[in-house]
Amino acid sequence: MRIVIVGGHGKIALRLARQLADRGDTPVALIRNPDHSQDVTDAGAEPVVIDLEKATVTELTEKIMGADAVVFAAGAGPGSSAARKETVDHKAAVLTADAAALAGVRRLVQVSAINVDKPVPEDTGEVWKAYVAAKKAADDDLRQRDLDLDWTILRPGGLTDEPGTGLVALDEDVERDTVTREDVAAVIVALLNEPGTVGRVLNLVNGETPVVDAVRAASG
Repeated sequence: MRIVIVGGHGKIALRLARQLADRGDTPVALIRNPDHSQDVTDAGAEPVVIDLEKATVTELTEKIMGADAVVFAAGAGPGSSAARKETVDHKAAVLTADAAALAGVRRLVQVSAINVDKPVPEDTGEVWKAYVAAKKAADDDLRQRDLDLDWTILRPGGLTDEPGTGLVALDEDVERDTVTREDVAAVIVALLNEPGTVGRVLNLVNGETPVVDAVRAASG
């Protein structure tokens, strides 16, 4: 399959590209900075340069056209401003969904964050509040698109760079904990192969169930 990864230089995205390439898929990594092209190529993906904060829906649609699925894995990243949480984590996600629909690419997996539907504590910092609000807004938008997209929202817990375990807990009601980025990528790969997860919002942490079994169990 040809899989377009939006936010293709992120830590999850690079792991995802490697896993997809290893199984014979063709990952395409959308990146903002052309200096990241070699990293993406080394991970087995085709680099495509586009700035999601400046691109039109037509420009992004052209990059997505012909794909079998899209993974939205973009994020403003640590140290970014509250304003960029809105432009990347929210608006770029909406732009991606719009572009996928226009391109006729129905399958979309969106990487969100655990518990973004829950109120944040009053003493939460401005940037974290903005991040949670942006992720929630992006998810809310996607959940209204049942007619033109086959979406799944994946909400990982606290991310770590530890080696993948291959064992996870995946469901709507999983409590917050940590999960390795390698295991997040593995779950995304499995979700792309499981149409029964369309329309599901799934929390993800490390657990005791093999990835493929956990994804199969999470199917509607």
